[in-house]
Amino acid sequence: MKLNHTQIKTLGELKASGYQSKSIKDELRTNLLRKIASGEETFQGVWGYENSVIPELERAILSRHNINLLGLRGQAKTRLARLMVQLLDEWMPVVAGSEVHDDPLQPISRYATELIKEKGDKIPIEWIHRDERFYEKLATPDVTVADLIGDVDPIKAANLKLSYADDRVIHFGMIPRANRCIFVINELPDLQARIQVALFNILQEGDIQIRGFKLRLPLDLQFVFTANPEDYTNRGSIVTPLKDRIGSQILTHYPETISIAKKITQQEARLDQRQSEGIHVPDIAMEVLEQISFEARNSEYVDAKSGVSARMSITAFENLLSTAERRAIKSGDEKTTVRLSDFMGVIPSITGKIELVYEGEQEGAGFVAETLVEEAIKSIFPNYFPKIDKLQRKDAETEYDELIHWFFEGEGFDLLDEDSDEEYKSKLDSVAPLRALLKEYQPDISKEDSYFMKELLLWGLVAHKKLSKHRFTQGYQFKDLYGSYIRGL
Repeated sequence: MKLNHTQIKTLGELKASGYQSKSIKDELRTNLLRKIASGEETFQGVWGYENSVIPELERAILSRHNINLLGLRGQAKTRLARLMVQLLDEWMPVVAGSEVHDDPLQPISRYATELIKEKGDKIPIEWIHRDERFYEKLATPDVTVADLIGDVDPIKAANLKLSYADDRVIHFGMIPRANRCIFVINELPDLQARIQVALFNILQEGDIQIRGFKLRLPLDLQFVFTANPEDYTNRGSIVTPLKDRIGSQILTHYPETISIAKKITQQEARLDQRQSEGIHVPDIAMEVLEQISFEARNSEYVDAKSGVSARMSITAFENLLSTAERRAIKSGDEKTTVRLSDFMGVIPSITGKIELVYEGEQEGAGFVAETLVEEAIKSIFPNYFPKIDKLQRKDAETEYDELIHWFFEGEGFDLLDEDSDEEYKSKLDSVAPLRALLKEYQPDISKEDSYFMKELLLWGLVAHKKLSKHRFTQGYQFKDLYGSYIRGL
């Protein structure tokens, strides 16, 4: 039943409206059932979880469970918890002035019960929007029981002239203040074991204990915990009795396909209007970008247990556009298209996002990042051009012989980082075999995207050891692998 929250101001008016109290878990369950029945999307903007995580999360909500979302970093755990707010009623009535969001029909605090005894149906009520019913605490080793549950407040005792034996001297912590709300504790294993123990009674019995006070406060909360499996070995663990009190543990995962990864990156990247309007991003450039993360998750240099966050692709995309934007401004181009050579601008966003194993540390983060870019190109290459076999007879003919011969005969050519669009296109157009290969294998590609594809051909041949690529201060130089050496002899 939808109530007009602007007209109902007192407890008497609330009773007359026919309002009925319900627990937050019932509230979530009722609204979720309604959304499922009407075919509405329950967790908007979360991609790749439609047939895995979201059905499990919905089942946990329908079962009225407290939930633990377990997964590596950058798997949308906190986002899922925040989106649960959309399953709450839009407005919730509380006793005005209550610290613990007392339900006017079922008050739990001493303040609210005494106020109702004194004023009856005339007590004022307030309405809280669902967006204010989300509380979040990052678990860090310095979190105390006082932070979460509460403590005796000596200043309050002095001001009210009360003894420490009076429960009115208690200052409530975050959890009681989040009564009738969703309460999220992020990185639960980082919470000290003795603090985790303090949650036992709240989760199971609903009472809280503060410095000898045992207050029967039947708190009404939807707990959502997030945890990283890596933490179980590196920093701490979830104590077994607490794990036992959490109803459902749901495993999250990384995007399973490039197309889903692209959706996430494009949705989350924070772009300037100039970047959105002035820089064209070929679809294949997005594929290469996302493939870097897939390569990193399987790389021998990267610690798989630590994971590779989806944030890596997001920040890499932002860096990629900034690289193209900076180049366009310096060369005086109003509009530009992302180039494959712009990908060197994403290296800083890769080096800061990956945890290296010993072998990776020996090679260095910069080397590993460049290797990941090359491996991504190598993986994408066969989707657009004939595959280059690793084991191939030296005299075997290939589709790329003419292009390789062009480099053998010539001196190669340079692609400079700050070439204008006109210079860049002119250089690539001068390589006739590139045009021929594109015409044969990618005849339908747009002219705008064709230059990125030409560059992909060159980088792909380098990755397969058919051409050489040398990085110098101003850009890249592509040459035949052995030609210059033979001519020198």
